[in-house]
Amino acid sequence: MIATEQEARQFVAELCDAGAMERLEVFVAALREENERQNLVAAATLDIAWQRHIADSAQLLAHVPRETAGPWLDLGTGAGLPGLVIAAMRPDMPVKLVESRKRRVEWLETIRMRLKLPHCEVIGSRLELVESFPASVISARAFAPLPRLLDLSARFSTSDTLWLLPKGRSAAQELSELPNRMRGMFHVEHSQTDAEAGIIVGRLATKAAKGKA
Repeated sequence: MIATEQEARQFVAELCDAGAMERLEVFVAALREENERQNLVAAATLDIAWQRHIADSAQLLAHVPRETAGPWLDLGTGAGLPGLVIAAMRPDMPVKLVESRKRRVEWLETIRMRLKLPHCEVIGSRLELVESFPASVISARAFAPLPRLLDLSARFSTSDTLWLLPKGRSAAQELSELPNRMRGMFHVEHSQTDAEAGIIVGRLATKAAKGKA
């Protein structure tokens, strides 16, 4: 279990190269600065940003096969968590960040350019208005309750799409509330940054998404 900022940095460093660590350092500094202007994350978490936000996002990569080509779709990305962290660590993978709030979209675009992430795209729109495309990975950290999340985003999923949904301490409860036919498609993995938190992982048996990336 990751319990300190030092442990969090070491954990992330083992998953990426020095260039990615430099990008993440820039991201954390920018997050702290911007949080004084708009409430991107809880202020109390800024002193443990590597543990609470960076390692918490980076741990999702442990579930993703290295050969996964993308695109990675991050729903309601907010401050870029986990999507922008993933993009910084895997800059060659197409990552699409969906966020509807204008000020956050503007900030995300600024940081995307600052980190020089040409394969990362900020989509400033409500998810309902985004054109369908087949995603390799779908993530959402704090987007919507699980049934609503699946209902809104199933059109981006194929039978090969990997879903990675950090749900905090409500993971098991939310999974238990799914219909029986869907519940068996997912399971809960323990978070490495919070002993009581869980990540819902699985693949949704569905018809291929239509549209183009």
